[in-house]
Amino acid sequence: MNESRFRDLVAAEWIKLWSLRSTYWVLGVGALVVIGINVNSAQSNAERLRHQPAADPLNPDFVFDPMSSAFVDPAFQILMIIAASVGAIAVFGEYSSGLIRTTFAAVPARRPVVAAKVAVITAVMLALGTVVSATSFGVTQAILGKNGMSIGDPGALRAVAGSALLAPVCALVGMALGAVVRHATGTVVAVVGVLLLLPALFQGETYRWVKEIGNAMPLTAWEALVSNPARTYPLPGKYPETITEAWVVFALWPLVAAVVAVSVVHRRDL
Repeated sequence: MNESRFRDLVAAEWIKLWSLRSTYWVLGVGALVVIGINVNSAQSNAERLRHQPAADPLNPDFVFDPMSSAFVDPAFQILMIIAASVGAIAVFGEYSSGLIRTTFAAVPARRPVVAAKVAVITAVMLALGTVVSATSFGVTQAILGKNGMSIGDPGALRAVAGSALLAPVCALVGMALGAVVRHATGTVVAVVGVLLLLPALFQGETYRWVKEIGNAMPLTAWEALVSNPARTYPLPGKYPETITEAWVVFALWPLVAAVVAVSVVHRRDL
């Protein structure tokens, strides 16, 4: 398929995505919720720091971590589910409505169609993740004032970049699950199970292999990327994930997910 033909497919997928009013609501409200949770955390911490020092005199190894206010775990877990759900809908939504038959009747080559979906979802979710991540960091650090950090501080740019990439990574995982399950409720359950429950199941430190599986999950990799290198307490547990390993996880998950989505749609009957 030539380049101009693929651009037409991308344009068609772009129109499909934004023709749904729910896209605007889910992405817009979702972004505000995530940013709002982070801002609320920063405001609470700023108020607390007005009455007590950033360092704990009873524990000299502990220093307040401003990164924790910019990248609150529950907030970005919500972003993960939103991104994965939109990615999944891009696939199973057409199966549910029957539009997929019309799509493949117009373009019998299925792989380019799914590749166009991957390109559109990746671009949209990268933009969403960048806005949420950069806004969360900038606003929360402004609220924290002298107790905050700048983008040039160690680990700050890495945390912003990792949080921005979290959205497209999860969106492509959602696409793969949507292609495999092809059912709304089942896909949502699968998304929550893979992205949130599996990391929780593989957090034990008794066996190294259990921890290594946990380290291979997107959520665990994100937590490593947003860790503050200046924070010395609490000490990391056994078998901590390195930053290099976290970036590898972020590279492999969307790659494998895209291959699964393309392969499954190409092979399965309508």
